[in-house]
Amino acid sequence: MAGYLAQAGHRVEVYERRPDPRKAAPEGGRSINLALSHRGLRALGDVGVEESVRRITVPMRGRLMHGMDGSLTLQPYGTEADQVILSVSRADLNRILVERAADLGATFHFSHRIRDIDVDSATLTVEAEGGTRHMEHDAIIGADGAYSAVRARLQRRSQFNYSQDYLTHGYKELSLPPDSGGDFAMDPNALHIWPRGGHMMIALPNLDRSYTCTLFWPLEGENSFGEVDVVADVTGYFNQHFPDVPALIPDLEEQYRINPVGSLLTVRCGPWMVSDRVVLIGDAAHAVVPFFGQGMNASFEDCRLLMESLGNAQGDRARAFAGFYSARKADADALADLAVYNYEVMRDRVASRGFLLGKALGRVLHRALPATFTPLYTMVTFTSMPYAQARDRWQLQRALVRRGFAGVAVLFLILFALKVL
Repeated sequence: MAGYLAQAGHRVEVYERRPDPRKAAPEGGRSINLALSHRGLRALGDVGVEESVRRITVPMRGRLMHGMDGSLTLQPYGTEADQVILSVSRADLNRILVERAADLGATFHFSHRIRDIDVDSATLTVEAEGGTRHMEHDAIIGADGAYSAVRARLQRRSQFNYSQDYLTHGYKELSLPPDSGGDFAMDPNALHIWPRGGHMMIALPNLDRSYTCTLFWPLEGENSFGEVDVVADVTGYFNQHFPDVPALIPDLEEQYRINPVGSLLTVRCGPWMVSDRVVLIGDAAHAVVPFFGQGMNASFEDCRLLMESLGNAQGDRARAFAGFYSARKADADALADLAVYNYEVMRDRVASRGFLLGKALGRVLHRALPATFTPLYTMVTFTSMPYAQARDRWQLQRALVRRGFAGVAVLFLILFALKVL
């Protein structure tokens, strides 16, 4: 967002709680790797960093399922060979974005914590090493994440609606190193998934030939983080549920004990703006769980759409903020629903024969009727179709396919009955 605004000639001040990523070591242990696709790439291209970012990514052509028996099954993401998603390091991407925004003229204030906000005057109360300061601006864009300080201030205003929903599952990060020869220990061009019903593990490749793995397990109960705690036989548990993993992560027990468990939540709120003074974007406005790989892509798309709204409003910032919210709210809610749905798919259904048959049928229908039938994943990941439109079209397609199956079944019954008679 800073890059977009600075490129358009605005004076931009960025306040960031964390240290400068160009100087500080990346924060480890709590980062789900990022999956970059069409919507994000389009926005990165607008600010001139798409090619720089592509150079630090690893392409993934599909999900590679790890069965309990060691079998591997690849499910392609797209219907075309060039439809891949890109695994990218959060730390490396942050560094490129900061460097580009600074080159375009944005000013960064790192290690600055927002303590309060006067919404009506767009004034920030900022705490840093030198003390507390009050910084007045023309407008504030809250791009400060799922636990947004800007949104927290809006929640104290009348008529601001807010809800948060936590999954009963959390996540823990593990690092899977290169093999003894320094190469990838598994197929690098796939997102690896170990689906186990109520829990799972995924792994995304990194440029250094390691993998960032994430456990998505219940917080309590059977097969949960609460059950497999620091006194449990961690290696024994993995040997039972993820038998090919212990040999790939030599320090599995140590990593499991050290790395924290994170929470997964969905945030819905609105309105995201106050007159011409404040607007929310990204996770601050609509945090989603990470299972459609769209959190970052949707946030980057927010930046593009907000800039378009500012341009269309011709200097009327209040109209631009309101127009952005009105146009985007339904899509944000649709994405939230789709992300939770896709978690159920990844965790419970991807290994089933019915799901695999449905995916294969979807690809056949798309090739036969490309203007009529497009798989949901393709619409969400490889186009800029609004999320709500993609969801509605997918639901219509599902209904038509079910009716088609029902019609075929009835036809067979009629033919069978006629033959018997």
